[in-house]
Order: sequence, then structure tokens, then C-alpha cells
Amino acid sequence: MNMSTYFLCYSLFSSALIMLLDRFYITKRRVWTHIILWIIFSTLSGVVLFLLPSGIMQKISLFALAVWLIVFGVVLARRVIIAYRRAIRIFNETQADDIGTYIEWLSIFTYWAVIFGVGCGLLTFLPDKYVFIWILSSIPFYSYLFYSYQNYLLFYEQVENAFEQDIQSEEELLTDTETEPEIVSEKEVPVSYTEIIEKVANWIKTDGYVQQGLTIKELSEILHTNRTYLSAYIKTTYKMTFREWITGLRLEYAKNILKEHPEINIQKLAESSGFLSRSNFIKSFTEKEGCTPGKWKKANLE
Repeated sequence: MNMSTYFLCYSLFSSALIMLLDRFYITKRRVWTHIILWIIFSTLSGVVLFLLPSGIMQKISLFALAVWLIVFGVVLARRVIIAYRRAIRIFNETQADDIGTYIEWLSIFTYWAVIFGVGCGLLTFLPDKYVFIWILSSIPFYSYLFYSYQNYLLFYEQVENAFEQDIQSEEELLTDTETEPEIVSEKEVPVSYTEIIEKVANWIKTDGYVQQGLTIKELSEILHTNRTYLSAYIKTTYKMTFREWITGLRLEYAKNILKEHPEINIQKLAESSGFLSRSNFIKSFTEKEGCTPGKWKKANLE
């Protein structure tokens, strides 16, 4: 009956993870669907174990149940991954800060959970004396979950605010995930874009991009323009997402500060440039420049 327990765990784990991405995931219909599926699976497991005689038929039936369990787990994992990727895409298009970094562990944990779950299903067929293998394998699995969730709580407010602004329902998260937003070609750029160009240029001159927590909605209000219109302009002109564009501006700002004030510490530099954390700043800087801020400073000031 271990597989029956795993079936229930798959459902609970996936629901818990998706709830971090979509507060509307849990519905009465979904709850009852999972409960009914679990009851059916448990009933069939009981029939196979207690009513079928030991032999080839029982083994084939157990194997079929194991396949069902694995398929169920993969389907749930796919749902989590799709929701995660959709959330990352929305964050990149609407948030100046790299909010996706704070939920990256959800993707890693889901893949790990699939491997761990399949392993649990296979361990069901091992003799009881090997149960310790399952117990030992679960230690790093749950340790990573605990560590990741503790870190997530540190930035929960930023993530939650981003979700409240840009992710409204499960349908938005789990449908049309492969459809990329339409990008306006340069030939189709309307004449009225010239007004945005001037406004954006003036805004950049005031270093408005160093504002922490900046969103495309807030910027559109500052520039007195439409949010969708502004997003299309950024993609057309800079060929990048809103987050990538703002991050690039912030990194250039940070490099200028380093040149003028080489004595500044990294923490203050990150905050002055608009980054939420020191680690996030170093990661972004290294990805673009190929070296840490410290090494870049030495190379450019010698």
C-alpha cells in the first residue's frame, strides 16, 4: 500500500508548490477529483494485494499501478513547471527586479521530486530490508526543501506583491504557455512612438531606473502612457524584456559609480543601483561582464 501513500503525497506536494505560484489553484472540483482518484487507486491496490493470488498476475497488476503512479506524478510535475515558466515570463516582462530568482528553487525541487518519486515507486518492489535506502534518500530531499523555503520566506513579500499585480488566475498561468507576446517590427513602429522616445530618454537622464521594486505599470504611469504600448516599444527598440532593459541600465549606472568611487562597498553599490540584494547584483553583473564587480574594478582602474 506504499504506492497509495505516494499517490496522496504527489497530490499534496504538487498542490502546495502550485499554491505558491497561483493562489486560485485549489478548487472544490480539483480537490474532489484528486480524492476520487486516490480512492480508486487505493481500492485497486487493495484488490491487487489482498484478493489476487501471489503470482504473475499480481506482479503485472502492481507494475500497472506503478506506471499509473509515475504518469500521475509526471502530469502534476508538468503542471508545476508550466506554472513556473509562465510566472518567470510574466516577471521578466513586468518587474524590473529579478523576482524569478526567488522562486527558481520551485523548478529545481520539482525535477528532483520527479526523480525521487519515481525512485520511491521502484523501491516499493524491493524487500523490506532495503527500506533504509528510501529513508536515507529522503534526507537530502527534505533538507533542500526546508532550506529553500526558508530563503523564500525572506523575499515572500516581493514575490507576493508581484503575483498580485500580474498573475490573476490559473487560466492565465496554464494556458497559451508557448505563445510569445507579439513584437512590433521596426517598420510598423507608429509615429507616436517618438513621444515615448523623448519621455524615456528624459526619464533615463534622471536615473529613475534605480528605484527598487519598479514595475512596468509604475513606469507607464510616470511616462503617462499605456503599459502594453510601453512594453511593445521596449521589445521593438531594445530587443529585450523590461527586466533585462532595466538591469542593463542599472549595471551601467553601477559601473559609473565604481569608476568615480572605487572605495564603495558592494552592498551599498547594489542598493544605490536599484538591486534588491547584494547576491542578485553580483549575479547580474557577472552574467553581463563575465567577472565579479571586484575583478572588474581592478581591471578597469589599474
